[in-house]
Amino acid sequence: MNIIVKPIITEKMTGISEKLNRYGFVVHEDANKLQIKTAIQQMYGVTVERVNTQRYIGKVKMRNTKNGFNTGLKGNCKKAIVTLKEGETIDFYSNL
Repeated sequence: MNIIVKPIITEKMTGISEKLNRYGFVVHEDANKLQIKTAIQQMYGVTVERVNTQRYIGKVKMRNTKNGFNTGLKGNCKKAIVTLKEGETIDFYSNL
């Protein structure tokens, strides 16, 4: 099971990471905090102090077409906000 799906790179999350040393990740829905902590420590080589998680329920999307309404459902996801030890950072752009 791949625990970390992708990092969250937005303006808001970048501002939080610069000020508070917190980074956001989209993670697998069944992963718990200990699994997330060990996965990030192994992948990026940093010390994780705290992990906060949030679950998001997929939204119902509708659109009107010639044939009537089409409805669909976006997928559920789980986000993890990770606080690192002071003085440590993660560089997402080093691999580019």
